[in-house]
Amino acid sequence: MENLKLDNLVFEGGYSDVNSLKMYYEIYGEGNPLVLIHGGGSTIQSNFGKIIPLLAKNRKIIAVELQAHGRTNDRNADLTFEQDADDVAILLKNLGIAKSDFLGFSNGGTTVLHIAIRHPKLVDKIILASALAKRSGVPDWFWEFMKKAKLENMPIQLQQAYLEVAADPSALQVMHDRDAKRMIHFRDIPDEKIKSIIAPALIIIGDKDIINPEHAIELFRQIQNVELAIIPGGHGEYIGEITTINPEFKEAYLVTPLIEKFLNRDWSGK
Repeated sequence: MENLKLDNLVFEGGYSDVNSLKMYYEIYGEGNPLVLIHGGGSTIQSNFGKIIPLLAKNRKIIAVELQAHGRTNDRNADLTFEQDADDVAILLKNLGIAKSDFLGFSNGGTTVLHIAIRHPKLVDKIILASALAKRSGVPDWFWEFMKKAKLENMPIQLQQAYLEVAADPSALQVMHDRDAKRMIHFRDIPDEKIKSIIAPALIIIGDKDIINPEHAIELFRQIQNVELAIIPGGHGEYIGEITTINPEFKEAYLVTPLIEKFLNRDWSGK
């Protein structure tokens, strides 16, 4: 591991051998661990650069980059949410983390659902930020868009974020194609698996999100110990996701206090 900086915040960055990947991760702060899992086409910084310095004041933040994303290589196999979940589990084992909270954004939220289902002993609490569990959770146009997805239509901010950190710039196309293919073939998570989740959960979406409010409410009704927050703004605006940043952005608009309140809540008596 080596010491690096993000907005003057020192952290440790490194690679771990995970299921034939050299998986990249960053560790910030001290305290109870919170794992951050990015969305499709994204990196640690493009999704979480604005909230990491805030969250790391009170916790140990472990941020990861999944297969073919950012600094983590591709394993020459299609992406699946199940495989991503298993990769994160192995990474945490390698890092000596027996139990953690998880925050997943967008596709990362779907991965967190699979972690809670497949590796329940690893999970304390989960934050599902604009997470998708069913194809019906987004408008019909989304699936038509994914069928025709092209790299040139990928947000330029995400392309630049990838190129800033990736060892092989030409692999941007690989990342794009793998993400698009996974979404084209997206499969619903069965109701019984969602209902089996025992970890306390916080569901967050924006009121102008890609995720339908009805989908967030459906998840809210299926998970046993759960809170729901619908925040004004678009997809990831509430965490300062890079494509949502505008001149009016203020740190005070982020949902960090909401996240900390949820994580600090004692759920043992519920």
